Amino acid sequence: MKIISPLILSGMLLLSGFVQAQTPAATKTYSIVIKGGRIIDAKNNINEVMDVAIENGKIAAVAKNIDPALAAQVVNATGMYVTPGLIDLHTHVFAGTEPNHAYSNGNSALAPDGYTFRAGVTTVVDCGGSGWKSFPTFKKNIIDQSRTRVLAFLNIVGEGMRGEAVYEQNVDDMDPKKAAETALANKNDIVGFKLAHFYDESWTPVERLLAAGKIANMPVIVDFGGHDSHPPLSIEKLFTQYLRPGDIYTHVYTELKRRDPVVDLKTRNLRPFVLPAQKKGILFDVGFGGGSFNFNQAIPAIKAGFFPNTMGTDLHTGSMNGAMKDQLNVLSIFLAMGMDIPGVIARSTWAPAQAIKREELGNLSVGSIADVAVLGVRQGKFGFRDIEGNRQNGTQKFECELTIKDGRIVYDLNAIALK
Repeated sequence: MKIISPLILSGMLLLSGFVQAQTPAATKTYSIVIKGGRIIDAKNNINEVMDVAIENGKIAAVAKNIDPALAAQVVNATGMYVTPGLIDLHTHVFAGTEPNHAYSNGNSALAPDGYTFRAGVTTVVDCGGSGWKSFPTFKKNIIDQSRTRVLAFLNIVGEGMRGEAVYEQNVDDMDPKKAAETALANKNDIVGFKLAHFYDESWTPVERLLAAGKIANMPVIVDFGGHDSHPPLSIEKLFTQYLRPGDIYTHVYTELKRRDPVVDLKTRNLRPFVLPAQKKGILFDVGFGGGSFNFNQAIPAIKAGFFPNTMGTDLHTGSMNGAMKDQLNVLSIFLAMGMDIPGVIARSTWAPAQAIKREELGNLSVGSIADVAVLGVRQGKFGFRDIEGNRQNGTQKFECELTIKDGRIVYDLNAIALK
């Protein structure tokens, strides 16, 4: 019988102990498991308490009672909502330092990362800040530098949203062919085309916008209205003669003089052509902003059964500290007006993902990108305002507890992720 020396035996025992001690960490199945939250996933019709497991930046499992011992990190989401990462369809994030450039490399726009993750938002769409001339700068300075996923509606104006008086009124700079060429050459980043702030009584900008959309086979989004001194163009004509199924009308609940409203100003009834337009397939975005949301429009519209398709915020320097604040505040406002939690979550996750044809986003299907928001809902007495200062009382308010982007925790308000 071969005799093993005490020194060798001791070393073997130490090595065995080291291997045993290291085995659990080495065989973890998941990087993160989110335990005990109520999942709201509109794509998969889930609205119940389940667990979510993440590995390699993807959703690895959605099931009841996933063993937390299989995870390197566990998030305790008991009493909270677990949703896909929110998608803000309407933002202005082409931030820059150029004087008088407004939302196109100017100081009216915001660099996204400081305003997204803390609101559960993982994807934003810049709404027309860049045109085909300025898009390369936007991609270099913002899209490629941001942790937030940044996509773009390309402005039909080549200069983008540089200011109303000179650039955005220049019909000669609305080139559908060059806009479409730029979009097709940057399909990973550009999801459609935008028209905004055109004031004259002309349909030419709408026609050129739609021409770009048809060439590139992409949707368009319209911020529609003339100058206060002119009567606004008809949204009925816009909906019935121009916009196609899948095209988007934003600032839907505005009551500015330069825009034709969805609710009649005299009767306060929803106008009869609006619901048929939505049934036809036109999408309606909130686009709250600093001047584009009024309870006098939204409340009667919702009572008539006309709900927004998407919950874009119109985030920019003029809205973030006003009535809008952030996407969770906008969702809370719609709860106060009678919508339910699954409804507002669907309209800020799966619905915008479909609208921009990015169906890999906005859901928690196994294999999908692991963008996740963990949201608390505070109960109490809250007040909300529209852009004119009108107040609406509410009893529920969303708060972001934790945000995961591409499988990594990027925001954790109250340290609910445990190692």
